[in-house]
Amino acid sequence: MSDAYQIDIPPSFFALYADPARQRLREPIELVRQRYEVCEDLATHLTEHARILAHVEVPSEDEVLHRIHDGLATPESGVSAAEARWIVTRLAELLGWQSPL
Repeated sequence: MSDAYQIDIPPSFFALYADPARQRLREPIELVRQRYEVCEDLATHLTEHARILAHVEVPSEDEVLHRIHDGLATPESGVSAAEARWIVTRLAELLGWQSPL
């Protein structure tokens, strides 16, 4: 069976699900792909919200990213703590901002 998955998952995301001692994923690749797509989409969708916060309400880019992280770090967000950090780091990258995490 051919693996026709076309999206490149960055090593930084694989690291969230890797067992370094065994040098393999702790979860099935299908789950990692699904979680990556959710997290990447969320980071992309948060870019406009972050820009608005930076220009209207929040005094610094760092504070914007911390507030977004605090929201993602809640159990209701649907992402793990590690995924929340990755999303904020990716969001900073997409915005060209320095990551506070």
